[in-house]
Amino acid sequence: GFVGLMVPHILRLAVGPHHRRLLPASMAGGALFLLLADLLTRTVGHGLRLGVVTALAGGPFFLFLLLRHRRRGGLL
Repeated sequence: GFVGLMVPHILRLAVGPHHRRLLPASMAGGALFLLLADLLTRTVGHGLRLGVVTALAGGPFFLFLLLRHRRRGGLL
């Protein structure tokens, strides 16, 4: 769940807001992120789940977005 929300926001900072570049970059970035997360779960051991890895990456990122939005005067 975090991947579809997190990756486009990260890549928007890198490639800009233009959807012509953002959409393909988000698809490739999401696939790469899940591939690396799966590689990590397989390397660490059988006790670690893929959802745990994506949540550990997504949680702090959304906390960062929330704090950044509040500093800019957002109403969240």
